[in-house]
Amino acid sequence: MKILDHLEEWLITFLMGAATLIVFVAVMHRYASGYSIPGLQDWLLSLNFGWTQELCIIMFVWMAKFGAAYGVRTGIHVGVDVLINRLEGHMRGKFIVFGLLAGATFTGIVGTLGARFVWENGMHYAAFTALGFDVGDVPEGPTTPDLEWPTWIVYSAVPLGSYLMCFRFLQVTWSFLRTGELPHHDHGHVDGLEEEAPPKPGEEDVIYSMDDNLHPQDLRDGADRREDSSSAATPEAERRSGIERRKDGSDQQ
Repeated sequence: MKILDHLEEWLITFLMGAATLIVFVAVMHRYASGYSIPGLQDWLLSLNFGWTQELCIIMFVWMAKFGAAYGVRTGIHVGVDVLINRLEGHMRGKFIVFGLLAGATFTGIVGTLGARFVWENGMHYAAFTALGFDVGDVPEGPTTPDLEWPTWIVYSAVPLGSYLMCFRFLQVTWSFLRTGELPHHDHGHVDGLEEEAPPKPGEEDVIYSMDDNLHPQDLRDGADRREDSSSAATPEAERRSGIERRKDGSDQQ
């Protein structure tokens, strides 16, 4: 199971990074070709980057299908669960299991329909040709306009991604029946960064203490400053108490 999880993450990461790089190179080529630099402009215009848009669309489709399965596994899909959370524990569990099984059923149906479409769209011909069988009147299937790839390879993202998403729904359902918990994603967490413990009481303002050589500060220690402040406060307190005693005596008279 760990291998499948890693393959899923590596595929999404590769598709996202490769599509970003291809778009960047294509845009730079388009703008650089507009500068009339002798030799360089002719060489750039001789390069054909018309296929980049089609390839990026294909990569984003595959990334979206497998990213949806990843979202089910990690719990990052948006869900309106206000009413579900107001139900009692037993009834809430039933509705959650029903929703997960409904998702598994839907994605399973989409995957089956997609597999049938891919098979009839050229995979049938490719499989029979690779195995040396007589293809008869089986159509070869169309190809993409720019890359001229068989479209059944492109559309394979639908059954593969949908079946993986169906499996993830069943996996989450089984985990919920065993533990009673759903996968939860903390949007404030960043992978690779260690989470710091919350500050203790009284240490929240440490970052504002300006304990450095850039700001004026007392050279004495904190204990000496506290003693001076307490000794300075004593005469002031005695003076205030004397004033209050004189006021009390005048009031009694």
